[in-house]
Amino acid sequence: MSLRSWFRGATPRSTVNPSPSESQIDLQAAEIAQIQDAMTSAAKIMNDDIDGAEIDLKKGSSPYHDLGLGITTFMRSILGFEKEMMAEASKRLANCETNAWNEMKKAQKDSATNGQAERIHPAGSQYALVHAEAQLMSAVVGVLHESLTEGLKGFYKLRKAFLTLDSIMEAENTYLKAKGLHTESTGSKGTAPTNGTGSGDQTEDSDLDFVDAPEGLPEEKTPTQYQGHLEIEGETEKMKGLSINDKEVASADEWRKGPDSEIFTDPVDAFVHSGANMCFGVLLLIISMVPPAFSRLLSIIGFRGDRERGVTMMWQSTRFDNINGAVAALVLLAYYNGLLAFADILPSEEETERGAIVGYPKKRCAELLAKMRTRYPDSRLWRLEEARGLSNGKDLHGAIAILLKNTDSKMRQVEALNAFELSLNTMFVGDYPATRDNFLRCIELNDWSHSLYYYFAGCAELETYRTAFHAKVRDETQIALHKRKAEELLLKGRSTAGMKRFMARPMPFEVYVSRKISKWEERQKLLGIDFVDAAGLSPGQEMVFLWNGTKKMAKAELDLSEQMLSWDRLTAPEGAKAKIMAECDEQVIKDVCLAAIRRCGGELDEAERLLTGALEIDRNLFKGPLKDDWAQPAAAYEMAAVTWWRVQRKKSGVSVVIGDEKVDTQSTTSNGEPLSDTEWLKQQTALCEEWLEKVTNWGAFTLDARIGMRVQTGKDTLKWYKREQGWETA
Repeated sequence: MSLRSWFRGATPRSTVNPSPSESQIDLQAAEIAQIQDAMTSAAKIMNDDIDGAEIDLKKGSSPYHDLGLGITTFMRSILGFEKEMMAEASKRLANCETNAWNEMKKAQKDSATNGQAERIHPAGSQYALVHAEAQLMSAVVGVLHESLTEGLKGFYKLRKAFLTLDSIMEAENTYLKAKGLHTESTGSKGTAPTNGTGSGDQTEDSDLDFVDAPEGLPEEKTPTQYQGHLEIEGETEKMKGLSINDKEVASADEWRKGPDSEIFTDPVDAFVHSGANMCFGVLLLIISMVPPAFSRLLSIIGFRGDRERGVTMMWQSTRFDNINGAVAALVLLAYYNGLLAFADILPSEEETERGAIVGYPKKRCAELLAKMRTRYPDSRLWRLEEARGLSNGKDLHGAIAILLKNTDSKMRQVEALNAFELSLNTMFVGDYPATRDNFLRCIELNDWSHSLYYYFAGCAELETYRTAFHAKVRDETQIALHKRKAEELLLKGRSTAGMKRFMARPMPFEVYVSRKISKWEERQKLLGIDFVDAAGLSPGQEMVFLWNGTKKMAKAELDLSEQMLSWDRLTAPEGAKAKIMAECDEQVIKDVCLAAIRRCGGELDEAERLLTGALEIDRNLFKGPLKDDWAQPAAAYEMAAVTWWRVQRKKSGVSVVIGDEKVDTQSTTSNGEPLSDTEWLKQQTALCEEWLEKVTNWGAFTLDARIGMRVQTGKDTLKWYKREQGWETA
């Protein structure tokens, strides 16, 4: 019998004698001890003590210890992008898969022979989870590997892990319902992989490890909604408010209530529940955030992400005091403080606190971070997340202060992450010497993309050169020094490009760097000027825009960024400067960067004016190997962001006046009649969606994946908002 058959059973098989034998009790106690020992040892990873975790985990021989060892090398490999660590991680994870598979089969056989003690999950589920976790990590390593073959193998393992985790959650829900518990939907739709027919039949995957032979399946489909939020019959008052879609929920904390130790009294069940929620949640979240074009490809082969469901599942996992809960917390904080920091089209803070899962729950993140820092006081990862939270709150200087004191981690990979965050923040506040030095420090700490680090450092040095060049009191020695250093760093950025690859393809930002340098070299020849003087409008401010640093800036930083975008900072002779300024992509880059500054400063009409001009330029003028073709689609995205910010202002009922500008709230119908507030909001929401669709359908352009992530988050937000307003059509 296959594992899938076990998972589709309504309840675990009961024993003839409900009292297990003494030997069975001993085996169960031994297994629980193994789980607890392995998880306690693995928890040291979350306290910056990977070496200590490895020493302890090597003392055990269970699949749980194998998983812990796999996690140690996995963490090192993904935090540092080191090829040797990836190879070691793949080896350890493969060993873990084999051992977990064998133990799972053994557990199934023993249960079929002797029966299973009362548990929520079917026999072998704990090993199925270990197997799926190992596959999931192995898949990530494979996709990050430079080899296309390894990447494809990674997607295959990703699919198998997806199926296993989905089945574990289905089995859990089936059992709980059979015991008089029922669940409340989170409103997610269609996440289980299928063969394209929608039947849930997996016959095309007949070689999957978890399927011994094709079997007839029930007519009903695999549940498409996570059902881990429970309501106990007869105790509705105690458990009410678990649905995140309940309009009467007074606090977003209520949707986080879910099954805990009161239900999962068995340590094995608690391990499976917290681990499955963590892993499946991460997987659903990751798939939901891929760029639209890639998302369509994944849906064809059966992957459908679900951001709301994934986030909800990870929050549920954080309620458990184990390594699964800690990893879920780390991913959640990285998602909110990192990935959502790139996004602009999000629910308001008030809407998020009321339960909008697609938003950024500042209060809940602070509470989660405080809990993790108490639990793992020696870890610098949590201090890094604290700094990210401050920068997202427009306190860049406060974030820098924390990061400067957070450089003594036992893990070099964590120190590298800290250095990168510090580098970005110093660039956002305009401390260019510190930006240069910190990015050069990143080169010493990890191997992710030396090309990008050199380019960042070169952009910072270029700004220092321009400041020295235009100083009232000129120091020719310093001018020459910074000019030479800027050229050296920028050219190193191009010479090291292509050394890191993603599934046998160059990394997008390294392609961007190579194109940029080649563009300046071509301009240098055409205009007869020095290479550094051939650089166009502030390349550093381009990077600020592409990393959405504008969103993190207070007024002082916004004003400084605007100064950096002045044409007067160019160092080329006047004739050459005029020709640079006349290039269409240079004009649009300035308009897009300045529009983002205006939007973040509340000047929405001015932002729209700049973007309208940028989008009126013929798209054909941006075609060519040395053109910055990302600028126009970025302008379309910014138009969507401006439109959404207007929606947010209208919803809040705030009339904002900046200078002589007043927000236009007197929109009319085609007959000249004033629009009601609801009609206006619906109109503007539709307009925002139209702009996002324009970016989605733009076609391929440089950095389309990075801008596509912002677009996808915006689409998720609009989907949530339309559902909340009752505007969503069938």
